[in-house]
Amino acid sequence: MAGAAAEQRRLATVVESWRDRAVLVVGDAMLDEWRFADSERLCREAPAPILTLRRRITAAGGAANTAVNVAALGGRALLVAPVGADVAGDELHDCLDRAGVWDRTVSEPHRPTPVKRRMLAGNQILLREDSGDPDEPLDDDGVTRLVTALSCATEELRAVTGGAAPTLVVCDYGLGALPAPVRAWLVAHRHRYATVALDAHDLADWRGLNPTVVTPSFAEATRLLARAAAGFGVPPAPTRTGGGTDLHLDHPPNDPADGPSELVVGTAPGGVGRAPTGPTGEPTPGEGRVALTGDGLSVTGAGVTVNATVGAGVDRAVLAQARLAELRAHTGADVVAVTLDTEGAIVGGADGAPRRSHSTPVPASHAVGAGDAYLAAMTLALAAEASLPTAAQLAQLAATITVSDTGTCVCRREDLLDALGGAPDGTAHPPLVGTGELDAIVADHRRAGRSVVFTNGCFDVLHPGHVRYLEQARALGDLLVVAVNSDASVRRLKGADRPVNPVEDRVTLLAALSCVDHVVVFEEDSPAGLIEAVRPDVYVKGGDYPPEMVPEAPLVRRLGGQVRTLGYVPDRSTSAIIDRIRAQATHPAVDPPAAAGPAGTPTAPGPAGTPTAPGPAGTPTAPGPAGTPAAPGTATTPAAPTTTAERIGGTR
Repeated sequence: MAGAAAEQRRLATVVESWRDRAVLVVGDAMLDEWRFADSERLCREAPAPILTLRRRITAAGGAANTAVNVAALGGRALLVAPVGADVAGDELHDCLDRAGVWDRTVSEPHRPTPVKRRMLAGNQILLREDSGDPDEPLDDDGVTRLVTALSCATEELRAVTGGAAPTLVVCDYGLGALPAPVRAWLVAHRHRYATVALDAHDLADWRGLNPTVVTPSFAEATRLLARAAAGFGVPPAPTRTGGGTDLHLDHPPNDPADGPSELVVGTAPGGVGRAPTGPTGEPTPGEGRVALTGDGLSVTGAGVTVNATVGAGVDRAVLAQARLAELRAHTGADVVAVTLDTEGAIVGGADGAPRRSHSTPVPASHAVGAGDAYLAAMTLALAAEASLPTAAQLAQLAATITVSDTGTCVCRREDLLDALGGAPDGTAHPPLVGTGELDAIVADHRRAGRSVVFTNGCFDVLHPGHVRYLEQARALGDLLVVAVNSDASVRRLKGADRPVNPVEDRVTLLAALSCVDHVVVFEEDSPAGLIEAVRPDVYVKGGDYPPEMVPEAPLVRRLGGQVRTLGYVPDRSTSAIIDRIRAQATHPAVDPPAAAGPAGTPTAPGPAGTPTAPGPAGTPTAPGPAGTPAAPGTATTPAAPTTTAERIGGTR
C-alpha cells in the first residue's frame, strides 16, 4: 500500500509540473450538440418514437475539444483553426471562452462551422446529424491568414513563456482546416516547437513532420501500413512471408471524414499461395483493402498481416504491438500510441518495449471526445519530460475518468489529481472550510505555486447566471475561494424576507460545483477581513461596471491583487426568480380547468389578458408568458445536475 501511495504521489507531481505549459493546437474545430429527449409513445404515421426535447447542450469538438482538455488539465492552450462566421461558430467561441482557451481562430465567412448533432432518448443515441462540412478547400486568402495566425500564435506563446519553445498539437480530421500549404508550413517550421503531437486520420499526409508522438486509432494505423505496403507515398516496411488462415479488412469506398475508418473483419475470399476463387479473389494492392494472414508479422502487397490463427477473432492489441516499430518508421515519430477504444492502448517508443494500458467499456455516448483527453494528457506529460510509461499511464487515466456520463469528454486537472489521491504536496483540503482554517489552506496552495481567485456574495437561489459567473472566475486562476454571506448578513443587506435558502443549503450547492475549490461563510457585511487574510491574486465581482467602482478595489490593489468584474447573464438574477415565483403564486398563468361543458363550450378564462385553457381537440393551447414567444424548435427546461464534462467548454 505504501508503494502504491508513493506511485500516486509521483504521478501527481507530473500533473503539477505541466501547469501553464504553453500548447498551440491547430486543426479541424467543430461544435458538438447534444439534444436530450423523452419518448413515451409512437407516432401514428409510422412505428417511430415521438420525441419531446428536454435539454440541449453544446460543447467544443475536434481540435477545439483537445484545446479545452489542455486548458482543463492545467496547460495554457491556444487554438488556431478556421471557424465559420455563423451561429455555430459563435457558440464555439463561447465554449472556448468559458474553458479559458486562448481563441485565435480565423473567421471564414464562406465556410460553415462543422456541427455534429446527436439526438438521445434515455441516454441512447438515436441518430446523429452532421452539417457544415466544407465543400471547398480553403482559398489562397484563407491559407495565408491561417499561416499568419500560426506564426503569430507561436511567437505569442514564446513571449509569455520567456522565449521557451511551445508545444504543438496537430488535429487533422480531414475537414479541410489543414490543406497541403499549411501542412508544408508546419513541416518547414518544425524546429520552432519543442514537442509535437499528431492526431491525423491520414498519417501519410504528414511524412516529414517527425512528431514527438502520434496517436492513431487501430483503423488509422492499419490504413497507414496498408498504404506503405501498396507503395502509396510511404516507404515500404520490411516484409516476411508466412501462411495460415487469411482474414481481410475492407475499408468502405469513402472513409468518413469525421472519425476513424470503419473496418469490417471477415474471412478472406482468397489467400496467399492459393489460387483465386473467382472475381472476388485475393484483394489487390490498394488503399481500400487490407489482407490479414497467419504469421502476424508479414506485410504483403495486398496489405497488412496479423495473427489470425484463432479464426475470426483478431486481437488488435497483438497486431498493434507487432507493428509499433514500423509505425514509428513510417511516421518518423519518437512515440506511437495506438488507441484501441474499449481495449485501451498500445504504446511504443525508441526502446522497443511496448506498454499496454486498459480501459473500461462504456456506452458510445459516454466516450465522445475521450481520445482528445488522452491526446491532451499524453502531450502535456511528454512536454513536461515525463517518462513514456508515466505519460502513457496518465493519458489512459485521463481518458478513463472522463467517460462516466453522456456528453463530450473533458478531463480536469482536479479530477486527475483526485483519481491519484489528491495533490502531491498534501494540499488536498475539503471544500467547506472555516475562517480559522482558511489562512493555512491558502498558504499550502501558495507554496504549491497556485494563484488564488476570490469572490463573495449571497448566492441565495443558485441559478445559471451564478454558475457561468463562477466558471469564468475559476478560469482566471488556479484556485477559487467563494465567501458566502451568513443568514444574518443577508437579512441586513437584502431585507427581512431574505435569504430564501439557509446558509447550510447555499454552501452545500456551491461546494458541489467543480469550478469552486473552497467555500467559507462570513458574518460581516463586507468581506474585507477575509480579503486581508487570503490576499487574493484576483478579486472578482459581478456587474457591468468598471473595477474602479468595486468598494473592495483599493484594498485588493494595496495587497498586490487584481480586480476583475464579470458581466451578468441577462435575465438571470435571484431577485427576478423570486419576483417571478411570487407573481405566479398571486396570479397563476392558467386557472385550474373548470368542469367541462358541452363540446365546443369555452372553458372559464383566467386573469384578464390570459388566454383560456385548451378547449376541445384542435384548439390552440395556452402560450408561455405574455410577450415571450417560444424559440422555434427549442425547449427550455430545468437542467439536470451537471457533471464534470458539462462544466468545461460547453453549456449544460
